[in-house]
Amino acid sequence: MGEPRSATPPTPTPSPPPLPPISLIQPSHRKHHKPKVVRVFRSVFRSLPIITPSCKFPSLPQDANHHHHHHKTVNNGAKVSGTLFGHRKGRVSLSVQENPKCLPSLVVELSIQTNALQKELAAGMVRIALECEKRPEKDKTRIGEEPLWTMYCNGKKSGYGVRREANEEDLSVMELLKAVSMGAGVLPLRSDVEGGELAYMRAPFEHVVGSRDSETLYMLSPDLANTGPDLTIFFVRV
Repeated sequence: MGEPRSATPPTPTPSPPPLPPISLIQPSHRKHHKPKVVRVFRSVFRSLPIITPSCKFPSLPQDANHHHHHHKTVNNGAKVSGTLFGHRKGRVSLSVQENPKCLPSLVVELSIQTNALQKELAAGMVRIALECEKRPEKDKTRIGEEPLWTMYCNGKKSGYGVRREANEEDLSVMELLKAVSMGAGVLPLRSDVEGGELAYMRAPFEHVVGSRDSETLYMLSPDLANTGPDLTIFFVRV
């Protein structure tokens, strides 16, 4: 009898790349001014990270070589950075930051699937309403601090929106997009992450406080541009 053959050791599974270190800073908690009526559009252009072309949100206008005009601000709403992101087979989350370098001040997990929202945005105008019940006058809870909203997308009930603390993945996405102020694409994923590619759309928003029971996020677009999605998100107590 010959000597027994030694078994070939299995090839070890490569470790996933480490998450990027988080360098986002705390927001300044600046005060919001009372709004006027007219919306404002401003041009904000920054370079995008390297992305892959599939499973992405509709493109936003990116024409930094034209329309070098000065734009007059006619609304006192605060300018914030808004990011919609989610795995192709998962739900969309909304992150609101004072600016792309700050930690999120609000993260809402929406019940709509990423691919469904992509189709709505590709069609043009999207209106998302997040509704909850009114609180007693003495209750000082801000509407953005509510834990749960009923969600409507273009007038159709679409489940719920749930406020949550930013988790590890949320922070990693915001860190990767720290140099981006406007754009849409797909982020590279770790090999151990399930749910398909992670698509994102980021844009500047105007945060308008109408009353203690009403706040709105208007997505801002470049002047003279008629292409790209039109998105408004309403937070309302009824």
